[in-house]
Formats: sequence, structure tokens, C-alpha cells
Amino acid sequence: MNTTIDLLPDATDMGPVLLKTAKLARLDHWYTAGVGLEHIAERPGVVELGVGGRVILVLEEAPDLRGPNPADAGLFHTAILYPTHAALAAAVVRMTQIPNIQFAGTGDHHVSEAFYFADPDGNGVELYVDRPRDQWSWVGGRIHMTTEFIDPNRFVNEHLDRGAFGGPASLAPAGAKVGHVHLQVGDVPSARAFYVDALGFAETAALGDTALFVSAGGYHHHMAMNVWNSRGASRRADTLGLGRIEIRVPDADALGAARERLMARGVEVADDGRGIRFDDPWANRITLLPTA
Repeated sequence: MNTTIDLLPDATDMGPVLLKTAKLARLDHWYTAGVGLEHIAERPGVVELGVGGRVILVLEEAPDLRGPNPADAGLFHTAILYPTHAALAAAVVRMTQIPNIQFAGTGDHHVSEAFYFADPDGNGVELYVDRPRDQWSWVGGRIHMTTEFIDPNRFVNEHLDRGAFGGPASLAPAGAKVGHVHLQVGDVPSARAFYVDALGFAETAALGDTALFVSAGGYHHHMAMNVWNSRGASRRADTLGLGRIEIRVPDADALGAARERLMARGVEVADDGRGIRFDDPWANRITLLPTA
């Protein structure tokens, strides 16, 4: 168990991701019909989507904003974790039923099995299921991850519960959540200084100076940052796409420790009495909240 005050607690988890869109109804339909989310709450220009009362995505209409440049810092993908292979197989089938679906590939990462898409706004989306932790391989404090092809037809044939599909069970189950968020950034050393040294995630893997993976509690990664499209990117403008990332820590003590780490390293932190808000070096906005 983590007892080091310089690290986020083991029970840290990802909260909802906010996406800004010019066409709210279109994005709402994609995430409900394909991903299998349901409406949790609505207000003018905003829809909260999730499962079992848990908010996973917040969609906010922002028709006056421009779209991001592919070389900008920002969102690489939001990764939604399903609790079972059957639930992921159902999501894959739902995706195939959406006209003009943008399918971006598959990946058996040994720690997880994933299917990649782009939503109608071009936001990257990963739908995945974890392998059991006792099947993960750690070497020298680093998680072994790779990418091997998954045959989508074979995966669906092996795992889809055809008797349940099409009924209520075809929606994402209550255990679905944001498993990790992958960002585009300008450089990996600055990402490490911010997300590891200041925020308090532990580094779990790196691909030279091109990508970094970090987590709490021995997870393979809660967040990742890469420069594959965005090397040298500066602070991002307020655009369509990523609006905010939310991270949940277990209690007020953990929130206070994170606030102190960030402020000690010169990060400007806003505290509204409920949680803290701050930007990473590329103006990706983050909110840290306690679960209790």
C-alpha cells in the first residue's frame, strides 16, 4: 500500500471527462447508442452521461469554439473500461451498427484488450477490458505492455452474450467507468515533472522520449501522455474537444497533500472548497476531488 506523501493514494481513480462539442445531439447519440451510456442529468447545453448513477462523460455545447489542430496538445483518447469481456463485446457490436463509424484499430496490450474509435468530433475513444492483475508482468517497477492485433470477429464470437444482447443488458453495465485518459503533450520530460513529481502519480512505463504512462495503486496506467502528433506543442487554446479531466482521491487529506505538492512546484491552484482546479503545462484542465 502507498504510504508515501509524495504519491497519490492507491485508491485514486479517474472521474468524468468533459468534452466540448458544436453538435451536442450528434455526440450524445454516439455515446449512448454505441458506448452504451445513459442520461444521468441534463441542463441547457449540457448532458451528463454514465451508468448506474456514475457520470462518465459530460458533453457541453460550445458552438462558437473552433476545432483543435491535430498537432495541438489536448486529448489523444478517453478510455472507457468495461468490467467484463461480454460487456466490451456488446459495445463493439453496438459500434458496428452506427453508420459511418470511425474504427481506428485493436490492441491486445497484455494488461488489457482494447478497441479504438473516433467519435463524430474526432475525439479518440478507447473501449477496453482489463486482464486479471495476476496476469500482468512487472519488471524493475515497470509494467510490460505491448500491442498485438485482436480479430474483432473472433473476440465477439468468443465473448458476446447473444441471449442478453439487445435488451437492457446490452447497455454498458454499472461497473463501466473512465479507466484512463491519454493526452497529447509537447514533451515527455515536462509531463513527467508535472504528473509524477508535482501531481504524485507513479511512473509505470515509458517509450523513450515519446510517451509516458503513470498510475496510482499499481494500476497499469490512469493517465498517459505522448508527443506522437504534438511534439513541441505549446499551451492549448480553448477549443472543441477536451474541456476538463477529473481525478478522484479518497479523502480531504489526500486532496490537501496534492495541493501542497502542486503549489510547492509553482503550479497555480484554485480551491473552491470542494476540490482543486489547475492546468498542466499545456493548459489541459484538471479537477481533483475527494470521494469522501
